[in-house]
Amino acid sequence: MSTPDDRVRGFPAFGRQGGHGQFARSWWGRAWISAMEDTALDLRQLKQGRKYAAAGRVGPITVSPGRIAAVVDDEEGQYRTEVRLAELTGTEWDRFLDRVASRAGHLAALLDRDMPHDLVEAADDAGVHLLPGIGDLDPDCDCPGWELPCRHAAALSFQASWLLDADPFVLLLMRGKGERELLDELQRRNAPRFVRTGDDDTPAERAYADEPGPLPDLAAFVPAGGPTVPEAPGIPAETFALLAANASQAAVALLASQPKLTRKQDAVRLAATRPETAGRLRPAENGENFDRAVLAWRHGGRAGLEVLETAWTPPSQAMGRARAAFTEVMDDPGEGLDVERNHCTVHGTGVQVRLGKDGLWYPYRDQWPAGPPETDPGALFAALLG
Repeated sequence: MSTPDDRVRGFPAFGRQGGHGQFARSWWGRAWISAMEDTALDLRQLKQGRKYAAAGRVGPITVSPGRIAAVVDDEEGQYRTEVRLAELTGTEWDRFLDRVASRAGHLAALLDRDMPHDLVEAADDAGVHLLPGIGDLDPDCDCPGWELPCRHAAALSFQASWLLDADPFVLLLMRGKGERELLDELQRRNAPRFVRTGDDDTPAERAYADEPGPLPDLAAFVPAGGPTVPEAPGIPAETFALLAANASQAAVALLASQPKLTRKQDAVRLAATRPETAGRLRPAENGENFDRAVLAWRHGGRAGLEVLETAWTPPSQAMGRARAAFTEVMDDPGEGLDVERNHCTVHGTGVQVRLGKDGLWYPYRDQWPAGPPETDPGALFAALLG
């Protein structure tokens, strides 16, 4: 529930989550978790904080400019915990909002309460950093621990990713502006200063204050015929619908500045998003590989397809996380884990998780994509082996 000025927002406690708890389902939430993990000095505290968050030990969360706070409970007592993030200065907000107002796509998205990922790049172009970087998150807790973060602050940070999953505007509030205040400023920047009236330019405030003129007589209005599309003998009507849908998807990808797809990738994309085309696009040879690729796209888009087709060598600490997660969820210590480049395979089960270059873990079973990606490899092992 928000206060009238929208600068302090309260969120009810999430409560206990089933299983191991899944964190950072969204792009914004993953960026938050990444900043926290990059800053952490003690991975054991992160692991304990994750358990506290999943167990529902974090109370109601309050978010205000520069601060997110809650009371976190453990066996030793209750502790007031907060995580601070520096507010943007007035000059930084002006630069950021001017840049957003100059880009129609970003302006329309924000006014529609959507936060596209490339908003971060627009902010960077203006010399403003929306996402927290290494060391930007400043945890504080009244517990006796000295770790950064302590398990209580880590638990709060993990649950904060759920807030960002549901509403990325929480990040902008932490940076200093409530949603209503932000949208009002964008609308002011987007409002025309002058309205053309014929003889001169009239200030918008005066023009909109005038009484509107009479509407035309709509009864006498006869709509003119629209353009006609010539028939194409031998081409079914559904083919035109398919071409139109495909052109729309290609336009969206172009507007989002997506790298150009190869012919094979585009065929996979089309078969994944328009299942009725799969039979026509499936090659006579290597049809099973094509089916795998289509399934990978459905689960993870272009990144999922890249994980299927390309192996790479990630940092050793990333694969160490997978080993630790596997050890934690396994009941049978006799089961082993083979790690080869970005693939982690469980002996004799056909179960495998693969790390993508986007930082997500992708589940596989018998070399087939087995579901959407997760940030936590342990959650995937638990689901695949459960």
